[in-house]
Amino acid sequence: MPSLVYLRLIGFTAGTLLQLFWMVVILGYRRQRNFERVFFFLSLALFFFYAGSLLALNAQIYYLAPPPLLTAFAKTLLCAGLSFLPALLIHLHLEYAETRGMLASRTFKRIVLLAAYVPVLYFALRVYPLLADSPGFDFLAPGNVLGRGYGVWLALAMVISAAWEIGFHLRAPDRAQSFFHSLLAGVFSIGAALVLQLHVLSAPMPRDLSDAASTALAFVALLPSAVLIYLVPRFNFLQIGRQKNLVYAVSAAFLALLYLSLVRRLSGWLAPEIPPEATAAILLFVLVIFIEPLQRALGKSLQETAQREMDRVQRLMGEVQQVARLGDMVRLVCVIEERLKQQFELADAALMLRDAEPVVGNPAVGKRFKENFPIGQGERMVGTLGIHPHGAMISGETRAALESLCEQLVGALDLCRLIDEKVRLERELAERERLALLGQMAASISHNLKNPLGSIKTILQVQMENPELPASLRGETQIVLDEIGRLSTKLNQLLRFSRPAVRGGTVEGSCDAAAVIEEVAGVLRHEAERRGVALELQLCTNGAKAAAAADAVSDIVSNLIVNALEATPRAGRVNVTAATNNRLCVLSVEDSGSGISPEARENLLRPFFTTKTQGTGLGLAIVARRVAEVGGKLEWESPVSDGRGTRFRITLPLRS
Repeated sequence: MPSLVYLRLIGFTAGTLLQLFWMVVILGYRRQRNFERVFFFLSLALFFFYAGSLLALNAQIYYLAPPPLLTAFAKTLLCAGLSFLPALLIHLHLEYAETRGMLASRTFKRIVLLAAYVPVLYFALRVYPLLADSPGFDFLAPGNVLGRGYGVWLALAMVISAAWEIGFHLRAPDRAQSFFHSLLAGVFSIGAALVLQLHVLSAPMPRDLSDAASTALAFVALLPSAVLIYLVPRFNFLQIGRQKNLVYAVSAAFLALLYLSLVRRLSGWLAPEIPPEATAAILLFVLVIFIEPLQRALGKSLQETAQREMDRVQRLMGEVQQVARLGDMVRLVCVIEERLKQQFELADAALMLRDAEPVVGNPAVGKRFKENFPIGQGERMVGTLGIHPHGAMISGETRAALESLCEQLVGALDLCRLIDEKVRLERELAERERLALLGQMAASISHNLKNPLGSIKTILQVQMENPELPASLRGETQIVLDEIGRLSTKLNQLLRFSRPAVRGGTVEGSCDAAAVIEEVAGVLRHEAERRGVALELQLCTNGAKAAAAADAVSDIVSNLIVNALEATPRAGRVNVTAATNNRLCVLSVEDSGSGISPEARENLLRPFFTTKTQGTGLGLAIVARRVAEVGGKLEWESPVSDGRGTRFRITLPLRS
């Protein structure tokens, strides 16, 4: 056989195996992205082309007159592959450009795809039936059989692809990708020139030169496919490089199949001299010689890979330790998740802590992740690391690196908790010191102001009882008395807040919460009527005793009702409810006001913060302190319904 025929046999076989290799890799990768789907169908179209060409060439070698059915099948494979090839080339570059953020709009993409796939219908519906009945089919240059229009279409697709590759080359993030895109630009340019020469211009050429050019055009796709096999695991092209287990497994399977095919072929060639079983046994035994060199090469490669992964882990842990020293657990979790996705090229990652608040992580979310790694040491479990790779699975070295990372994360999380606790204790100590100074100031104010205020109030009250006091002075005197009463109330409020707090429910005492609420409501009902606000009570405690002193419950309820009355417009309502539930007494105060503004939410319980022109900012602070003293819980919600209203909910323990 001529050397060109041997070259075609080798090239068509290599092309068939390369495209089959990429089809198997993409099927095993299973990433839900359009780029991988289009890449699969492009590989399938090239597989049809190479498989049909290989089948036709083998039929010409082994048969004097190839069977019609075999020839028709080879034609079908070739026409199917060639018909879809130009459209898939354009489609693949559009999808890759979209992943790189280089597409202007989706409308442009749809228009180009529509223009690219319309010729497929033409060649499938009109050209192929003619080819099926045509006896003269040139398997070496099938593009000529499809017509000059197909040559123009394929050349245009290659020119467009070359232009895209130049753009990808200019915006490549590293040298490896820049090299690959420049290689593809050159391959598509050469392919377009060969297509124009062979299928469009149809210039007369010597037979040998024409056959060589047709063979070169058929082998255009071999170089990028082979180079891609090297670049994907080496430089993580298309984010498949993390799937090294998949790439190595598919490569090993293909090499094993090729070697078995070689054993069968050599056994047939040597059958006149050596029994086929003996030849097969010898060739299989020869593999033993390569076991030790292969083991050394794989050991070295695995060691380098493991070292690279451990370096990633150490770099990541260095950043994690720096963030952990800030004592912010929420920020630490966010940094770990983001850096994990960047360092290990993951689709998603989530750190779920067992004792964390919902803002940090929810253990139920871990069910949606493909891989979950426990974070802990020994029997102590801190949380779970959920991983979602881009493909079907993560590689072995990445799994080992993540397991090592989870073991080291325990120390960083503990460090962050300790620093957070230390900062919280320092803040609490500073707050206690501030409140102690406030208490001293309040005692001084009480000594220096309350006694003079009491004397002034007594004198004015005596004057008010004098019948000879003029009416004009009597009205002004009453105003002064009211202002003195208001000032005394503010001083008493300041004194109550500055009193040292006793936390954790250690304050002794019990009371009927419903009775206390009725008493407070009776005092404040006159104020509610003056403001035109309906004060409604719903008390269902059945005489149960709350584990809190009456003055504590009175302070809580009175401050909440006063705030609700001041926040509710005329003709509004304030609902006060009390009920028992699961050994707890639940108090609720709800108003129909405008609600709490967004800027006031964070500082709502902070002492001396107020949005009122004449407020002290101590009402809700006293409520929070009183609730903490009796071991209760304070919750609030705003808005309640229709964008309005505020509800405060107090949970107090019941006395056994």
